[in-house]
Amino acid sequence: MTVAIPKWNAQGVVPPIDPADPTSFNRSPYEVSLVDLIKTYGTSPERRAILKGFLAYRAALHALGLVEGFQWINGSFSEDVEKLEDRHPKDIDVVSHFDKSSHIDLSATGDLFAHDIVKNTYRVDAYTMELEALLPREVVFWSAYWYSMWSHRRNQNWKGFLQVDLAPAEDGEAAEYLRQFDVPQGATS
Repeated sequence: MTVAIPKWNAQGVVPPIDPADPTSFNRSPYEVSLVDLIKTYGTSPERRAILKGFLAYRAALHALGLVEGFQWINGSFSEDVEKLEDRHPKDIDVVSHFDKSSHIDLSATGDLFAHDIVKNTYRVDAYTMELEALLPREVVFWSAYWYSMWSHRRNQNWKGFLQVDLAPAEDGEAAEYLRQFDVPQGATS
């Protein structure tokens, strides 16, 4: 079940837990819709360029057949970095947790799993987790690893992060939302 994306708190980050109900399960990672992610964070040309790269990265994953799973979203992209550090985000941090069907050959992915190439091509600081390849103990280890890495800013301020479904169901609507900004002013689409 998706929730609304929490507004940045006074520290300019997604709150790690729902401040109105700290004992609820409404906490990081917040399961949100892809379209809400695009609309909430696509507030500048720089951010929209990153989001276009993110959608292209998702399309490349989908083309491989990777459509079951979810992605964790974080980094300065999910912060009010323009105010906090007087700069635009450079990329979006993403961990793609996916279920691989038996007919997908992950050795034939080309550069799609090469971190630096993906970062330069799509502006996505990408990491992947093939869920069914992990033992339960490894799932716990990697979940704790990512949560500990992503639950704080570099200055140790506590923060939350977001989760979107990997399925392509919302990608078309998300891309269409971004395309409206490509129409020159005064032109009609």
